Amino acid sequence: MSAVTWGRLRITAGREMYQLLGAVQTIMSATTPGPINRLTQALSEKRLTAVALVEESIQRIEASALNAVAETSFDSARRDAELFDAGLYAVGPLSAMPTVIKDLEDWRGHPTRKGSVPLKDVPPAEQNALVPQRLFDSGAIGVAKSTLPEFAIEGFTANLVTGVTTNPWNVKYSTGGSSGGSAALVASGAVAIGTATDGGGSIRIPASLCGLVGIKPTNGLIGRYPTPDWIDLSTDGPFATSCDDLRLLFDVMVGPTQGDPASPTNAMIQGLKCQSTTYKKIIVAERTSPLGPLPTGVASLLRSGAEAIADLLKLPLEWRDPDSFFTGGDPDLDWFVLAPSDHVAALGREWVEENMSRFHESSKNFLRAGLAVDIDAFQAARRRRFEYSRQLSQLLGDDTLLITPTVASEGFLADGSLVEGGEATGLPPEVYSTAMQNITGNPAISLPMGMLPTGLPFGIQITAPHFCDYDLLSIGQQIENAYPWARVAPGYTPLDEILN
Repeated sequence: MSAVTWGRLRITAGREMYQLLGAVQTIMSATTPGPINRLTQALSEKRLTAVALVEESIQRIEASALNAVAETSFDSARRDAELFDAGLYAVGPLSAMPTVIKDLEDWRGHPTRKGSVPLKDVPPAEQNALVPQRLFDSGAIGVAKSTLPEFAIEGFTANLVTGVTTNPWNVKYSTGGSSGGSAALVASGAVAIGTATDGGGSIRIPASLCGLVGIKPTNGLIGRYPTPDWIDLSTDGPFATSCDDLRLLFDVMVGPTQGDPASPTNAMIQGLKCQSTTYKKIIVAERTSPLGPLPTGVASLLRSGAEAIADLLKLPLEWRDPDSFFTGGDPDLDWFVLAPSDHVAALGREWVEENMSRFHESSKNFLRAGLAVDIDAFQAARRRRFEYSRQLSQLLGDDTLLITPTVASEGFLADGSLVEGGEATGLPPEVYSTAMQNITGNPAISLPMGMLPTGLPFGIQITAPHFCDYDLLSIGQQIENAYPWARVAPGYTPLDEILN
């Protein structure tokens, strides 16, 4: 039996069981606590020490063959664990949780190399970036920095500094990117938390390919500091092994910050946490841009997954063609205008030109494209963002969800090439299915929903109206209750197995 057949049968069987049990299952299905909640509970009850937990995480990282670590900080993690057990470290919802920081984000005392050879010898950061600081304030303990593609610009995780990061589900394939190192370590049970950012799918792509649940929030809901390289597109956000943990991490990360003009106030955010929208319809599409047909395995799992979710939520499905979403341009293609030119501006045109020969081949192509964008083309694409956002808002209204695949591929090789022996020069637009939400600013969640023929998980993506993030978290929990997924990749054990 092929993997795609098994994935379809598993979803179909689950859907039929749900129909049989009806509302009784919805009432009685209890949310299983995620590993973070289980571990923090054990720590509070003194059934586990921070020292034992951090040491377990360190041993798992050291034993890992996934090449997902850019820098270790084991000695300081052990000291922090000792302080926690002595009552001298921050206590909060993430107490003593072993955490890796994506090497795009500043962590005080550690260099932020961004996977780039020209940045290999940069001095340590003098302060923490906003989200790492919020995690540490909530009790998390940093154990390492995780790998990423150079400057976080790709959908695979490989660079010339740390090499190639592999997927725990199938080491032949990529974890996705750009938060691929964090995803690999979470999906293999090595750490409780891995930080992630998303400017074009960098949370959702690795979540999909590594069997995690991940959410890109409405732009601004998690305040942004320092200013992201892709000003209008990027945001921090979490992924996790369960929706229970995802919501916990989301609550820690959410909040405004000075300097981000898109941040809502704390009062507004508190109101959002209580939302419970009554949705009336689900729109399903293979793509939201006409970039060609989906691979067979992706198309099959999209259909079965969308039908399962519609049955679960008791909502009608409406299928739409890719070319029926936007007029006056293509948000997926405009992403390739905005992001490269933004990155050239962030790094500095002169610095980019001086160091071009030292970049990864995919970075060269990306940044050369950015160098070639003139101000008129950039501003035209930026202005089209508003029209794309308006068109999507009109389509979704206040009561419609959109389902698409998270990744429009059955997987690509770990080094970023599409075929054996090929060169990793940058993934083509037709592989992606996530950039549109960064362009429009809408929230989107990726959930595991079956297995692809390559042995990789399939992620189904649900997009909601602006600021309906907490609706997505609630819907994700309903889906997990009905169709639970593996907490870690085969051959690995969840970190909370330390309690057994």
